[in-house]
Amino acid sequence: MKLYTYFRSSASYRVRIALNLKGIQYDTESVHLLKSGGQQNSVSYRALSPLGLVPCLETDAGGHLTQSLAIIEYLEEVYPDAPLLPVSPGDRARVRGIAQTISCDIHPLNNLRVLNFLTGKFGLSVEDKEGWYSHWLTEGLLAIERMLIDDPRTGRFCHGNTPGLADCCLIPQVFNARRFNCSLERMPTIQRICLACEELISFHAASPVNQPDAEPENN
Repeated sequence: MKLYTYFRSSASYRVRIALNLKGIQYDTESVHLLKSGGQQNSVSYRALSPLGLVPCLETDAGGHLTQSLAIIEYLEEVYPDAPLLPVSPGDRARVRGIAQTISCDIHPLNNLRVLNFLTGKFGLSVEDKEGWYSHWLTEGLLAIERMLIDDPRTGRFCHGNTPGLADCCLIPQVFNARRFNCSLERMPTIQRICLACEELISFHAASPVNQPDAEPENN
């Protein structure tokens, strides 16, 4: 199994956590989103991922899967040990709702290609770009905080006392918030869950700073 990934990609980060939580061995191939005009734009990579996004997972069966949540759901079905979703339909919907709020509502607005379009096409300054990033990330994480703090099903992790799909999605966004100096002061539940996750090797090993293609922060 091979994961086409980029160390700072939030979507790739999610899948790395899921693979680690399930104890699945995999190889990685870096797709650098900035070098050579973006390696994701190469003909060879577009043949695997038509939109040119990471991650892309080459499965043991030889096929290629795109979209992080679809990949994680595939792993959940094919490798049911260490489940990432709870048992009951209502609880599964809750976890998926948290995960999709992050992956569908927060992440697309701070994705690299969106930020590059804002500074390129519309000429936004670095300050304006960072303001955009901080606004949408903070608004989204505050919504997640409310979803977590008001629900008795929240435990040590987003749902109960075992890490799962929602945690796979949350931690990369917390990483982004810290990287861009977005305050988490109003998000005590998120901070607490993040600390619990960071104690686990599965999350530590998936962190961008621990990837083979990791680069200094100023690159």
